[in-house]
Amino acid sequence: MAIPNQLCLVLVIFLSIFVLSSLPTNAILPKVNVPLPNANIPLQVFLPKLVENLCNIKSIGNRRFCLKALSTPKVITAKDFTQLGTLIMKLRAENAMVTLNVYNEMIMKPSSTQALKALNCCIEAYQYAVSSFEMISSELIEDPQTANNDVTVIGPEITNCEKELIDAKVQASQLLAGNRFVQYYIAIGGEITSTLEHENQNEY
Repeated sequence: MAIPNQLCLVLVIFLSIFVLSSLPTNAILPKVNVPLPNANIPLQVFLPKLVENLCNIKSIGNRRFCLKALSTPKVITAKDFTQLGTLIMKLRAENAMVTLNVYNEMIMKPSSTQALKALNCCIEAYQYAVSSFEMISSELIEDPQTANNDVTVIGPEITNCEKELIDAKVQASQLLAGNRFVQYYIAIGGEITSTLEHENQNEY
């Protein structure tokens, strides 16, 4: 006697379920190592034309470093060159203060008398730099020529600080890096103040 088609279908389904249930789980759902995307991919920062134009100036030097240094939330909101310069000088004052704090910590335990002399020299230089950068940020609006003069006189102070550190054989790469960073911002400040000075002269 032939088995009805419906009964055959039921038997096939039953046997299939029985066979699958008797297999190990990993035989049914094998584990696949799918690499996950990197969640720490930084978002691209779109810098304004003002910053790009500034960093493209030949005297600035390292364009890539310039773009990276100025890609801060405050700086990229600048709407004109005066505002850009003001924000950069304020940023530099904050950074110089960080380096000044390092000098203040190191002078508590100088390695030698010559090192003490060098650290004192650098503390004075950075105190002057911090106050100058803050002053320049306010001068840019009313008197860019004075701001240009003020930014240029910071350089020799930092250069003398670096010379004293080298002569005293103070081994501190962080301090030397801070000095180079200040010199770089002095170059940026010089370009900004010069540009604003020329713009003011053209208005008359």
